[in-house]
Amino acid sequence: MSEIKKVGVLGCGLMGRGIAQVAAQAGFATIARDISDEFTGKAKAAIEKSLGKFVAKGKMSAEDRDAALGNLTFTITVSDLKDCDIVVEAVTEDLELKNELWRELDGLCGPETIFATNTSSLTVAAMAAATDRADRFVGLHFFNPVPLMKLVEVVRTVTTSNDTFATAMEFARKLRKEPIAAKDNSGFIVNLLLVPYLIDAIRAVEQGVGSVEDIDKGMVLGTGYPMGPFTLLDFVGLDTTYKIAEIMFDEYRERRYAPPPLLKRMVIAGMYGKKSGKGFYDYATDPPTVSDLGV
Repeated sequence: MSEIKKVGVLGCGLMGRGIAQVAAQAGFATIARDISDEFTGKAKAAIEKSLGKFVAKGKMSAEDRDAALGNLTFTITVSDLKDCDIVVEAVTEDLELKNELWRELDGLCGPETIFATNTSSLTVAAMAAATDRADRFVGLHFFNPVPLMKLVEVVRTVTTSNDTFATAMEFARKLRKEPIAAKDNSGFIVNLLLVPYLIDAIRAVEQGVGSVEDIDKGMVLGTGYPMGPFTLLDFVGLDTTYKIAEIMFDEYRERRYAPPPLLKRMVIAGMYGKKSGKGFYDYATDPPTVSDLGV
C-alpha cells in the first residue's frame, strides 16, 4: 500500500471542510483549497467552532484541538496541492467543473498521488477518464456531517488498481471511519437505495397518502428510523437532492429516480430546507412547523 502523509482537499463547503477537519484530527498535514479567502475563512471558522464543541462536550482535549488546527492550512491556489499524497475533491456536483480541476491537478501532482472524489451521484470513471492516472483514481464518499458520520463508501472503478483501493480503505480507517466497498454506479450503495425512498415520500404527499408530519412520524415510530424522510430531506438540502435525483435519472432512466414536480417547484422557489430556513418545514419557529405546500 502507498503511504499517505499529506492530504489535499478541493472545496471548503460543508463536505470539504468536514473532510479537512477529520483528516487534521487524524494527524495528517492537511491543506484545503477554495476559490476565495472568504470561503476559506468561513471554513476555518466552522472547523474551529466544530472542534470547540467537541472540547466543550469532553470528547476532545484542548491539546488535541490545537494539534488538529495546527495540521490545517488553507489556500486559494490549486498548485499548492501538488505535493499531497492524496487529493479529495468535494466541489459542486458538476462533472465539467470537477474534471477541469482534475485535469489541472493531473499536470501538477506526482504520478504517485491518489485522486479521490466525494461525489454522491456521478460515476467515478467519468472523472478518472479525464486524467492520465485512472489506476490511481477512487471514490471516497463521506456522509454529512462528516465529523460525526462513521460511514465512507470506497468506490472502485474498472481501472482502479489494487494498491489504490487498499490504500483508500486504510486511509478511511485512519480517519476513524468505517469503509464499505461500493461498485462504481451512480448513487453507489446508500443513495441508490435512499433516493427512491425520499422521492416516494414526496410523491406520497403529492397524492394525498398522508401529511408531511404524519409520514415523518410513521417512519420514525414504525421503522425505528432516527428521522423521517422530510426532516432528512430538509437536512440534506432539497436542491442537493434534486440535483442527485436528476443525475441518477439520467443514468438509469427509471421513474423511481425522477424528481417529482413538488420537489422541482420547491427548489425553484428557493425552499432548500434547513439551510435556507424553509423546506418541508419552516424553521422560523421553534420547534419548526410544517410549511404550506399547497398540496
